[in-house]
Amino acid sequence: MSLLREIQDAAIDEKIDISVVLRKCKVLAARLGNAEFKKWVDQELNGYKDQDVLPEYRVFEVFSKGHFVGPFGSELRNGDIPISCLPEKWRDNFRYTRAREPISSYSSLLKVSETQDGSAMAQWPPELVAYVGRKIYRGMNCISAWQNIPKNAIASLVDSVRNRILNFVLEIESQNPNAGEAPIDSSPIQQEKVTQIFNTHISGNVHNLASGSTDVSQYVQISVVKNDLDSLLSYLRAYEIEESDLNKLQTAILSDEDEDSTDSAWGTNVTSWLSKMIKKASKGALNIGSSVVVSVLTKAINSYYGLG
Repeated sequence: MSLLREIQDAAIDEKIDISVVLRKCKVLAARLGNAEFKKWVDQELNGYKDQDVLPEYRVFEVFSKGHFVGPFGSELRNGDIPISCLPEKWRDNFRYTRAREPISSYSSLLKVSETQDGSAMAQWPPELVAYVGRKIYRGMNCISAWQNIPKNAIASLVDSVRNRILNFVLEIESQNPNAGEAPIDSSPIQQEKVTQIFNTHISGNVHNLASGSTDVSQYVQISVVKNDLDSLLSYLRAYEIEESDLNKLQTAILSDEDEDSTDSAWGTNVTSWLSKMIKKASKGALNIGSSVVVSVLTKAINSYYGLG
């Protein structure tokens, strides 16, 4: 059986551990000689050290729980923590968690006995626990808190990797059925085509942009999706761009679309909006400085237009 067929069968069979599938992909990556695919396989096997390249399927919406103590020995274990108890600028940071560990860490949780829920926990920083300690339940103090990552979110992560591998390998096979048997770094398929297949079926048409408060040691990843205005506005809200400015940006984008200009991806209205935002930042009227605003806004809008 060819390597491509082995990977396909392994990706379909849930009894075969995802790490085994990825190790087969590591062999395929070496034979294809494609740097992007090699890097992705290695990161899935060994974990993601750089939060800026974490794929969107590794970002989970979660809920938080805590252990509380009160007078006369009273206590509340696994008490729900409303995210509204946190300062607004921190809420998104604790509404999501970033799964950066090797995928084997998550696949092993799916093998937990049915008598256990198999959920994962991410502890809150001690300084944040101390800050909100008496602000959650009246008369009680929070002594520990954590994010609870549901088992179905973990299963979704593993399934997403399986599906991406399967789609990628099927497309590679359609280009060259013998690509899996080629010598290492022989490039049995043109690198431009392999990269195109990788971007289509694995990395996707999503640009991941990291954002977060510098006041806590945890970050949330918000993705700006091409032609998805809501995702663009949500990303900019994380940088505390005012709603009035966001409304003006939305109007500018829609106005440029109505003008149907083909001179550039950025229309005149959006370009004018950015210029005004830079002027506001230079006067200290934004929560981010003028040296940062150009990079943040340009990267976000480029991602919205699919410009990389």
